[in-house]
Amino acid sequence: MSIPAGRLRAAILAILLSASAAHAVVVRGRVTNQLGAGVSGARLQLLLGNSVVANGVSGPEGEYELRTSEGGRFLLLTSSQGFATTPSRSFYGGRLDLVQQDVTLRLDERKDEITVTATGLPTTLSQTSSSVSLIQPDSLWPRYGVSEELRLMPGVQIVQSGQMGGQTSQFVRGGQSDGNRVTIDGIPAEDMGGRFDYGNLASFVLDTIEVHRGPDSVTVGSGATASAVRLVTQQGTSIHPVLRYTGDAGNFHTWRNEGDLSGSARKLDYLLGFSRVDSSNALPGNRYHNATSAANLGFVLNAKTSLRFTLRNTDAAVGVPNAHDFYGVSDNAKQADQILISGASLDYQATSAWHNLVRYGVTRKREQLFQFSPVGTPITSFGFTTYYGRPVTITGANGYSVSGQAAMDFGLAYPTRSDQVSNRDQLYYQTDYRFSQHLAVLGAFRYEDERGIYKNSAYGTFNKADRGNYGYTLQMQGDFASRVFYSLGGELEKNALFGLEGVPKLGIAWYPIAPGNGFARGTKLRFNFSKGVQEPTLTEQFSSLYSLLLSSGNSAAINTYHVTPMNALRSRSYEGGLEQSLLSQRGIVKLGYFHTQFDRQIEYVDAGTLINIFGIPSGIAYSIFGADLNSLAYRAQGLEAESEWRLTKHWFARGGYTYLDANVQRSLSGDAVSGGLATTNPNFPGIAIGSTSPLVGQRPFRRPTHAGFFAVQWTASKWSAALKGGLVGRSDDSTFLSYSDINSGNTLLLPNKNLDYAYQRLDANIAYQWKPSMSIFTQLDNLTSQQRTGPIGYPGLPFTFRAGIKLRLVRE
Repeated sequence: MSIPAGRLRAAILAILLSASAAHAVVVRGRVTNQLGAGVSGARLQLLLGNSVVANGVSGPEGEYELRTSEGGRFLLLTSSQGFATTPSRSFYGGRLDLVQQDVTLRLDERKDEITVTATGLPTTLSQTSSSVSLIQPDSLWPRYGVSEELRLMPGVQIVQSGQMGGQTSQFVRGGQSDGNRVTIDGIPAEDMGGRFDYGNLASFVLDTIEVHRGPDSVTVGSGATASAVRLVTQQGTSIHPVLRYTGDAGNFHTWRNEGDLSGSARKLDYLLGFSRVDSSNALPGNRYHNATSAANLGFVLNAKTSLRFTLRNTDAAVGVPNAHDFYGVSDNAKQADQILISGASLDYQATSAWHNLVRYGVTRKREQLFQFSPVGTPITSFGFTTYYGRPVTITGANGYSVSGQAAMDFGLAYPTRSDQVSNRDQLYYQTDYRFSQHLAVLGAFRYEDERGIYKNSAYGTFNKADRGNYGYTLQMQGDFASRVFYSLGGELEKNALFGLEGVPKLGIAWYPIAPGNGFARGTKLRFNFSKGVQEPTLTEQFSSLYSLLLSSGNSAAINTYHVTPMNALRSRSYEGGLEQSLLSQRGIVKLGYFHTQFDRQIEYVDAGTLINIFGIPSGIAYSIFGADLNSLAYRAQGLEAESEWRLTKHWFARGGYTYLDANVQRSLSGDAVSGGLATTNPNFPGIAIGSTSPLVGQRPFRRPTHAGFFAVQWTASKWSAALKGGLVGRSDDSTFLSYSDINSGNTLLLPNKNLDYAYQRLDANIAYQWKPSMSIFTQLDNLTSQQRTGPIGYPGLPFTFRAGIKLRLVRE
C-alpha cells in the first residue's frame, strides 16, 4: 500500500520535530512585577553568545517557555511596556536540561533590588517588611574598604579607633558592636561571640552588600541581636576571560595594586584575584598593610544541580600607637591578623517548587598583638615599674578638661605577645518549597563547631574554649493578592555556653496604593517584630565574674548581686514604617520608627570594683584588671528617614537622618572613683562618671543622638563624579583612664555626657573613561581634614588623596 506524499512529509516532519524537542534545552519560568503579580505579554529573548536562539511571549499569568537545540551558557533578556529591559545572570543549559528562570521586572526609573537577609529566600525589597539597605559594587570600587559606605545608611554608626587598619566597629540602632551577624558568601565571618573588625575588610571583588537593620537571629542564627550583614564575592559572568587591574597611590605613602581574572566556560564560572594595600598613616608607628586573596568557582553538574567554592584570605598588620592623644607619643606595638573564610556549597533544585542547599564553611581567625618595648617615662613604686606618657591636657566635646600623665606600659618582660584564635566549622542545610506563587516555606539546620584560644606571654595566660552549637529554623512567607506580604518564623538555638533559646520573627507589609506611573503611586506600610540572641565573646567567657567569684568561694556576693554564669545576650524589637514612591518611582521617601530592648548585655567591672565591692584580693584584681558579667540593660528607640531621587538622566541624590534615644536601665558599674563607693569625682564635684560602663539614666557609649548622610552622583558618557558625606553628632563615652595618672590622687576621667566630638566627613571621587578598556580616577577623603572622627583620644586620618587607573581587558 502506498502512502500519499503529503502525509509522508508530515510524518517525517513530526518525527524530526519530536527528535529535536527531545534534545532541546528548555528554559521556563514566570515573569512578575515587583509585587509578584504575573506580567502577560512580556517579550523574552534567549541569547547564546551574541545570537538570539529563541524568542517567546509570557502568558496570562506571566508563564513562559523557550526551547533551543543548542546547549551552552545563556543570557535571558526580558522586556515589557512600562518596564525596563531586564537581563538575567548568565546560566548554563545542556541538551535535555530543563532550566527554571523566574524574572522580576522593574519600572523604568528605579531598580528594585533583591535581598536574602530578610527572609532567607531571594525577595525583592518591595515585598519585604524589613529595613534593608544595599551597597552596590560601583559605589565600592574607588574605596579601599567598606566602612565609609556603611556610614551612608540610616541607623548605622561606624566607629574607627585610629587610622587605616585601626579597629573599626559597627553599631546599629543603638546595639552593641558585637551584635551584628556578618557573613561572607553565607559563612559566618565574625569571632566567637560576634566581634568583627571592618578595618581589615577590603572592598576587593565584593558584590552587593546587604545590611538588615534589627534583630535577625531567625534567618542567620545567633549573633544578630542588632543587625545582619551579608557580603558576597563577585562571580565570573563573561563568556570571554576578563582581566581587571586597579592601581593607585596617594599621600602618606599609600598605594594599592589589585587584579582579578574572571569569566565563564560552559559549565564553569570562575574568579581569581589578589589585592595589596599599604600606608604609613599619619601617626608614627602606625604603618599598615593588607593582602587579600579571593576565589569564586562555580560548576554546573546539570540544570538542577550546581557546586560552588569560595575563598577569601586576608593577611594584615598595623602598628598600634594606642590612644595617641592621651599619651602624646605612640606606643611600640603591632597587631597582625590572619583571616580565612572559605566554603563549598551544593545547590539542588529538585523541582520548580522545591529547592535545597547544603553548605560547609570554615572560618580561621588568628590575631597577634606584639608589644616590642615599653614607651614613656618609667616610674618605680613599691618595686613595680610603670611607664607614663607625656604631660597632656584632654578636652572633651562637652568642654571639660583634665591634665596629667597617663600610664602606657608596665614593667613586664618585653617583648610581650598575646594571641587570640577563633575557629569555626559550620554545616548548613536549607530546604524550601513554594506551594504556590503566594506561599513559600523554609526549613533550615545549622551546626557550628567553635574553638577558641587566648594566650598572653606576659601573664602566662592560656585559656581554651570549645562550643558545639545547633540551630533549627522554620519560617514561611507569602502574600495576599500581591498587596499584603507577610513573613513568620522562629529559630531554636542550642548553644554550648548558654543552653536553649528560642526567638520569633513576624513581618507584614501592605500596599494600599500599588506602585505605578503617577505622582504618588506606590505607598507601603510595614511592621516588624523580632527577637535576637547572641553568645558572649571568647574574652568575655574567659573573664567571667561568676567564675572568678566561684573560684574564690564568694557565694555571698554571687547571691547578693545576682551574678550568673555567662549567659545569652538578648534583644527584642518593634518597628514600623512608611515608604512612598513619587513621580513614577523617580523618587522614594522612607520613614520609620524602631524600639529595641537590649537585655543581659555584657558589662565590664574594673579592678577597684572587684576589690571594694566583691572582695577580690588586690593582687588578683590588679593582675586581671577586671571581669565581665551579664548585668547591663538598656532600651534604644528612634526615627529613621531616608530619601533617594533620580533627578535627571545624569544626576542621582540620596540622603538620610537618624534620631536615636538610648537610655541605660540597669548597670552594675559604679562611679569612677573608689570602685563605686564614692558618688562624685574630685575633679568634677557633683558629677558621677561611669569609668568602664555607662551609668543608669545615661546613654550607652559611642551612640550619637543625631546622625545623617548624603550622596550626590553625576554620570555622563565618559565622566562621573560623586560627593558623599557622613554627619555625626556628639556621643557619650569614657576615657577609660581610671587610676591611670602619674599622680595617684588624680584621675584622667572626664564626664561621660557628650564626650566624643561631632564631625562632618566629606569624601569625593572623579573618574574619566579614557578608553573603553581604561579609566583614570581620583579619590579624595575627609575634605575638611577633621581628625576627631573617632572616639576621643584616637585621631583619624586628615585629608587624603589618591589617583590611579583601572583597566579591563577582555580576550575575544
